[in-house]
Amino acid sequence: MRVPLSWLREYVDLPAGETGRDVQAKLVAAGLEVETVEQLGAGLKGPLVVGQVLAIEELEGFKKPIRYCQVDVGQANGTGEQQNIVCGARNFAVGDKVVVVLPGAELPGGFAISARKTYGKTSEGMICSASELGMSDDHDGIIVLPPEYEVGTDAIELLQLVDEVLDIAVTPDRSYCLSMRGIARETGIAYELPLRDPALLDVPAPNSHGYPVKVADPVGCDRFTARTVTGLDPEARSPIWLQRRLQKAGVRPVSLTVDITNYVMLEIGQPLHAYDRSRVTGAIGVRRAEPGEKLTTLDGTQRVLDAEDLVITDDSGPIGLAGVMGGANTEIADVNEAAGTTEVVIEAAHFAPVSIARTARRHKLSSEASKRFERGVDPEATSAAAQRTVDLLVLLAGGTAEVGVTEILSPGAPHTITLRADHPDKVAGVAYGRETVVRRLQQIGCDVYGADDLTVTVPSWRPDLRDPNDLAEEVIRLEGYENLPSTLPQPPSGRGLTERQRLHRRVGRALAGAGYVEALNYPFIGEEVLNQLGLAADDPRRDLVRLVNPLSDAEPALRTTLLPGLLAALRRNAGRGEHDLALFETGLVFRATGDEPPAVRLPVDHRPSDEEIAQLDAALPSQPRRAATVLAGDRQQAGWWGKGTPVSWADAVEAGRTVAREAGVELIVRQDQQDPWHPGRCAALLAVVDGEEILVGNAGELHPRVTKALGLPERTCAMEIELDRLERAGGGAVTSPHVSTFPVATQDVALVVDDSVAAADVEKALREGAGELLESLRLFDVFTGEQIGEGKKSLAYALRFRAPDRTLTAEEVAVARDAAVAVAAERTGATLRGA
Repeated sequence: MRVPLSWLREYVDLPAGETGRDVQAKLVAAGLEVETVEQLGAGLKGPLVVGQVLAIEELEGFKKPIRYCQVDVGQANGTGEQQNIVCGARNFAVGDKVVVVLPGAELPGGFAISARKTYGKTSEGMICSASELGMSDDHDGIIVLPPEYEVGTDAIELLQLVDEVLDIAVTPDRSYCLSMRGIARETGIAYELPLRDPALLDVPAPNSHGYPVKVADPVGCDRFTARTVTGLDPEARSPIWLQRRLQKAGVRPVSLTVDITNYVMLEIGQPLHAYDRSRVTGAIGVRRAEPGEKLTTLDGTQRVLDAEDLVITDDSGPIGLAGVMGGANTEIADVNEAAGTTEVVIEAAHFAPVSIARTARRHKLSSEASKRFERGVDPEATSAAAQRTVDLLVLLAGGTAEVGVTEILSPGAPHTITLRADHPDKVAGVAYGRETVVRRLQQIGCDVYGADDLTVTVPSWRPDLRDPNDLAEEVIRLEGYENLPSTLPQPPSGRGLTERQRLHRRVGRALAGAGYVEALNYPFIGEEVLNQLGLAADDPRRDLVRLVNPLSDAEPALRTTLLPGLLAALRRNAGRGEHDLALFETGLVFRATGDEPPAVRLPVDHRPSDEEIAQLDAALPSQPRRAATVLAGDRQQAGWWGKGTPVSWADAVEAGRTVAREAGVELIVRQDQQDPWHPGRCAALLAVVDGEEILVGNAGELHPRVTKALGLPERTCAMEIELDRLERAGGGAVTSPHVSTFPVATQDVALVVDDSVAAADVEKALREGAGELLESLRLFDVFTGEQIGEGKKSLAYALRFRAPDRTLTAEEVAVARDAAVAVAAERTGATLRGA
C-alpha cells in the first residue's frame, strides 16, 4: 500500500514539521512494515509553470517530426515575452495549456535546463511530459492541462510534484491497512491524534426505488448496495488532484468514473464497480456460475467459469467475476468513444473471502479488489463507499443521484470476545493494568465493557481479531514491542541429561574416536529402497508410518531402519572419489504396530491436560533409538609400512562391541542370517537382560545383490544396533575400570570343538569356569584342517588373569585355567588341542 503523506494529512492533523521518516518510525513501532519512504520531486527546482501554446512551426528535413513552438508563460520569465521552445511531441495544438520548464530550472535526476541551440533553432526551455517530471512512466506525449488554469501558475504546486510516499507491506491479517482510512487510524493512534473517518457519511436509508438486485447466494455475498447516478458529462475528465493521488498510490488514471471508484477503494478500503446502465439488461444478480459458462473480463480474456465461481449477472448472463474483475460487456465507455457513459450503477458489496481467493487463484487473476476481499473487507463500509462514490460523481461529472437506494443484508451479529483484564499482562510479562488495556482496545475501535472480565465487541473492519490472544497482541504492539523486558528463562535446578541421552552422546564420541564420521540423514524412506535391501514381504521393517504431506513422493514414509540413509550417504561420497569410508548415525526409527489409537486434537488456548498428552503419546508409533555404521574400502591404508587392510565383517562387529561397551554390556556374537546381510557373513549381536539373551542388533557384510542394487562398493559392511535395549542390558551407569598395580598372567588355550559349536558358547563357558580372577578373554585364532579332523575346528583363546590385591602364583593361574577348560569341555564337548 502506497500512502502519500499529503493525502494522509487530510485525515490526521500531523505536526507541521513531521516528515515521512518520522511517520515511518511511528508506524514501524506500531507493527506495520514500512519498507521505503519515497521522496517525490527530490532535486526538482523551478521555474516550472503553466504555459499556453501560441504558435507552432513544423521544421522539415529531420529524421523525426520537430516542432518550433511559441509559448506564453506570463511573467514567469521576468519579461512577459513568449518563450521559443523546440519540441518533438505531437499530442498538443495551438491554444493548449502545457507545463513549461524555463532556463535555470532543474528536473529530477540532476537534469539542468538552459537555453540551447538544437535543430537550427534556440530552445528556451522545455515542454514537459509526465515521465520527465517523475509523475508516471508515460512517455506517449507531453502533459496537456485543462483550459481553466492561468498562464504562469506554478506547476510544482499545481501538479503536487513534491511529496513523500510511504510504501507499506501489509501483512494478510491487517487487511484494513489496505486503505487510507486504515493507515490514518494507525497513524492517529501512534500520535495520539483524532481521526477524521472518511466513512462517516450521511447515507440515505434503503428504499424500494433502487436498482433491482437479486442475491441467490447469501453466504457468498452477505451485503450488496446499489446506487444509480444519471446525467453524467461523458467528456468530464478526472481533475489533477484526483489523478495525482491515484498516481502516487500506484494506480493509473483511466476515466473519471473508474478513477473515482479506485479513489474510494484506496480511501475507504471498499472495492467498487461501476456498470454502464445502458449496457445492463434487467436486474443485477449474484449467484454461482453454471459449469461451462463464459465471461470476457475487462482485460479482454474470455474465461470459462467454474461452478464454485461467484458471478454478477443480468438477464443476458454473467457480467462480472464477483470481487475480482468486471465484464467487458458492461464496461464504462472511454471518453474518446462516440457514445459516452451518462448513467452508471454503482456496486458496493461484501463477498466471502475464501470464495474470492479461490476464484482469483483458479483464473490466475489477481486484482486490487480481490487482494482486499480475500484478506477481509469491512462489511459495514459498503453504504458509505457507495455514497462517497455518488457524491464525487455528482461533484466532478455533473451527475444527479437517483433517490433509489438498494441494500441487501444477511442477518449477522458483531463478534464478541471475553477477556480477562490481566490477560495481556500475563502474555507479555508486563503489568499494563486494566485502564491501559481498555484504552488501547477502544483506540482500535472495540467496544469494551466489564471490570475484571471484559466483554469486547470487535469492530467490523478487524476480522483478524478472533480470540483473547489477538486482543493481547493489539495491546502489546500499541504499547511498544521495544518496551517489553528482555529476560532469560530460569531453568529448574537439578535437571540434567537422562541416562538415555548420556548413552547417546557416549556412543557418538566412541564411534568418532574409532574413526567413524557422523552423517545425519533425513528420516524418510520409500518402498523402493526396502526392495533394494531385499527385505522379505513379512519383514516388520516394511510396516511403514506414512506421512500425510511428504516432502517427496519417492520417500513418503518414516524410516524403520537407519541403513538406507547411511548407505545413500556412502554411495554419494564413493561417487565423488572418496573410497575409504566409515560413517555412523544415531537416531530414531519408527515402528508402527497398527494398534495406535487416532490422535487427539490438542487445545491451543490453554495447556493440555496430562490425560490429553498421554492420549497423544499413545497415538505415536514406537520410536526406538538406534546406532548404525557403514564401511567400505580399506580400514587401514597401504603405505611404506605394508599392505592395506580392507574392511570386513569383523570391523562391523567390532563397531557393535564399541557401542555396547559404552553401555557397559559385553556382547554375545553368534552367526545369523538376516537381510540385507550376506548369509555367511552376518552376525547376531546379543545381550543378556534379566538372565535371557535378546537380540540387540546385527553386523556383517552386505549381500552382493544389495550392494549391486544400491550402487555400493563391493564388500560394503554395516552394523545396526538398538541403544534402548543396550541401556536395559547395561543396568545403569557405566563404572570406570579398576587399574591394578599387580602384574597380569596370560594363558593361551586351544580348544577343538565341532563346527556346529558357536565360539560365543565356548567363550561363555570359559568365562564362567575361570571365575573372578579372569580379567579378559580374547579369541585370537580359528583353525580348520586335516590335523584336527573333519568337521572340527580349533579355537585359540588368550586368557588374562589378575588379582586386585596380590601377585598370582603359577598354581593359582593353572587352577583357574583348568577350571575354565573343564567347564568348556562339559558344556560344549571341547578338548584341548594336542591332548
